Amino acid sequence: MALGIKICGLKTDKALAAALAGGASHVGFIFFAKSPRYVEPAEAGRLREAAIGKAKAVAVTVDAGDVFLDEIVEKMRPDMLQLHGSETPERVAEIKARYGLPMMKALLVGEAADLERIRPFVGIADRFLFDAKPPKGSELPGGNGIAFDWRVLAGLDAGVDYMLSGGLNAANIGDALRLANPPGLDISSGVESAPGVKDPALIEQFFQAVRAARDNRAA
Repeated sequence: MALGIKICGLKTDKALAAALAGGASHVGFIFFAKSPRYVEPAEAGRLREAAIGKAKAVAVTVDAGDVFLDEIVEKMRPDMLQLHGSETPERVAEIKARYGLPMMKALLVGEAADLERIRPFVGIADRFLFDAKPPKGSELPGGNGIAFDWRVLAGLDAGVDYMLSGGLNAANIGDALRLANPPGLDISSGVESAPGVKDPALIEQFFQAVRAARDNRAA
């Protein structure tokens, strides 16, 4: 099975080039003003040109209204929308119908019981993203560099398509793959030298660590 990998929160040509060189299946652009990874829709549209035919471009939003979503879709032309807020199943269905794009719904996980929250979204969301719950006081729903207990994902139905997010980096990705065996990975702060500053060298190291971990498991 091919392992999907999304490098999220991209803002520069160099970081995007490193993600594509490493073999990213998805590249993510964040449209949440409080995030240090925020990028304007027009700039994301310029950046994503380099990914055409190589990786799917994902627009990451947090409880965005229709006017802002219209601007993102028009100027960025994403392949997929990621909804990382408190969107209801009805809202996800509404956005999906409005734009005709695949939907990835992010859900925050702290314990096994939190996985029950996917049920109302099954058949509406095309994919899930499981992220750790943010620390108290954080204004960011994701990108906080915090992991959850990946072992809770063992109880998921085999047919659930998802990306694992939250606190991933080159040092722990082997454990994440061994404990959760996810179909996809999403990394942001784990390849940064400072909040919002992607480091091409760290991106390369992450892909090397993923390949090494998979080679070890296959051996």
